Amino acid sequence: MSSLNILQLLRPKAMTAYISDGATLRQAAEIMRRHGYTAVPVINKAGEYVKTMAEGDFLWFMLENGVKDITGLEAYMVGDVPKRVMCEPVSVDSTIEDLFMLSMNQNFVPVVDGRGVFIGIVTRRDILQACYAELKNSEMFSAQPEYELEEGKA
Repeated sequence: MSSLNILQLLRPKAMTAYISDGATLRQAAEIMRRHGYTAVPVINKAGEYVKTMAEGDFLWFMLENGVKDITGLEAYMVGDVPKRVMCEPVSVDSTIEDLFMLSMNQNFVPVVDGRGVFIGIVTRRDILQACYAELKNSEMFSAQPEYELEEGKA
């Protein structure tokens, strides 16, 4: 596993859905619906990762502010919604172990460069696929058992 690095697993920003913190909540909801995601990274004008916006954030915001339908979301900006759960980012220079630890509690891990600029994500699925490929190619996966059962015994 030590041969893996974060860049090998990265889905670049150009291939990732994200929301600007200057977008309206309706625009954000439409982006999430169009892509079929339940959570999407939010970035600011400088391109820095700010937070992750999830479906629950919309629901709680609507309930707390008396918004009755999606058209009511046009009056609010993504930046108006407080962070409920922070989807922690990882630096592109971080270890693969750091990435694994974060992925245990998040469906994806935002990746930032040394200046905090969002460069993409690594999904839990990407990590599992890479781990499976490594395991499948390892000697451990293809090794024969060291013992054999005697016939008639279980």
